[in-house]
Amino acid sequence: MAITPWEIKGAEFANCNCSYGCPCQFNALPTHGSCCAVVGFKIESGRFGSVPLDGLRAAAIYSWPGPVHLGDGRMQLIIDERADPGQRDALTRIMLGQDTQEMATMWWVFSAMSPAKEETVFAPIDFEVDVDARRGRLVVPGLIESRGEPIRNPVTGNEHRVRIDIPSGFEYRLAEIGSGRTTTKGKIQLDLKDTYGQFARIHLSHAGIVNAAVAA
Repeated sequence: MAITPWEIKGAEFANCNCSYGCPCQFNALPTHGSCCAVVGFKIESGRFGSVPLDGLRAAAIYSWPGPVHLGDGRMQLIIDERADPGQRDALTRIMLGQDTQEMATMWWVFSAMSPAKEETVFAPIDFEVDVDARRGRLVVPGLIESRGEPIRNPVTGNEHRVRIDIPSGFEYRLAEIGSGRTTTKGKIQLDLKDTYGQFARIHLSHAGIVNAAVAA
């Protein structure tokens, strides 16, 4: 079956239940044995075939009983209500790992490891992210409340900066790490406090990371 070419450039903020280091980023087991996360995306420019995706937003809620690679997870997509029918279909296909080479993106992996897929929600997505400042805000009314900020030095209270560099990853090349807080309602309920926050510029396609995607 032919793959529809697509490409997205933008930024993301993610908050999971792991410690600030997030062992998953290092091919280690999650901090508490299980894994759950909320991720928001802001598309600066993008296309799916001939369908433009510029300016749209999307989010997802994930939950696994163990490490992601063992599967048996649940997921729910949230698509910007401003998207027209063609754009809704395009974003859904991309975030379900369809029209994507095997293992090429985090969306492909997370979808493959989440057999339980809750009904996609089309809703207003209030999303702001400043990658360099390590700050983010994701609100989907009645469903998601998520915020990210810099990690603080426990002695001085000063902002602490740390980054993760993954040259051959499937999500980003370089991510700023901070602290996140999230609550979700509905089919997948999460309550995260002062856990791993990730802020990154993304540049992805049906074939994986586009090499030009490098954070400053």
